[in-house]
Amino acid sequence: MEAVVAVVVLLFALLLAGAAYATVKAVGAAKRGVDRTLTQARRTVEDHTLRAKSFAQPGPAGEIAQLRLSLRTSMRATQDALHAGVAEDESLKESLGLFQRLSAHGHELDAELRRLESEPDRAALVERLPALRERTERITRSADSLRWAARDRARRFADDDLDSLSTQIDLEAGALRHWTTTDSATPPPSWPEAPSADTASAGQTSPGPAQRRPAEEPARQAITPPGQRPAYPWQKKPRPESTT
Repeated sequence: MEAVVAVVVLLFALLLAGAAYATVKAVGAAKRGVDRTLTQARRTVEDHTLRAKSFAQPGPAGEIAQLRLSLRTSMRATQDALHAGVAEDESLKESLGLFQRLSAHGHELDAELRRLESEPDRAALVERLPALRERTERITRSADSLRWAARDRARRFADDDLDSLSTQIDLEAGALRHWTTTDSATPPPSWPEAPSADTASAGQTSPGPAQRRPAEEPARQAITPPGQRPAYPWQKKPRPESTT
């Protein structure tokens, strides 16, 4: 009895532990989903704000907003392309590692540009803009190079696979249509030639079937000679002819 109670208690404890683990996992997944949604919403709002500033604010402030927008757009597109490609191509892991190192410089530049957005000294902004512009172009150029290289590699693999698939399909289609090659290889029988005029006239004057009997065939007798007639019991025996 004590063993049964211990087993029941153990099963109950396992059920509670499983339920708690499932609850923690569900809460964590929900939290990650909410965080992801909030991050995307905040990113979208910030991008729209930067785009509005780049058009609405002339001078150094608008150019700084344009630099931030260009940097964020390029880095985000490269990150999405590499993360999507590394799931299918393991060789992109090295490229992803390089991009993570590049991302550190990108985040540092983005933070610096964000601080300069509220800088009241326009002369200082004008003085620092050429260096900031060059730094932004170097980072975005490197990010674009990685992104386009990954896309070209994926497209090349897709083209090679499509070429191989097309070749296999052509071979299979030819194998399915082997009956067409067999029929075309065998020439159709020729039609008999029409009889000439001499042959037709000779056929008209030629003797009939009765006249074309071979000479060596013996002539058939017109009447079959009588054979021995059967004798019946009611018939009288024939008498021998008398010599007188």
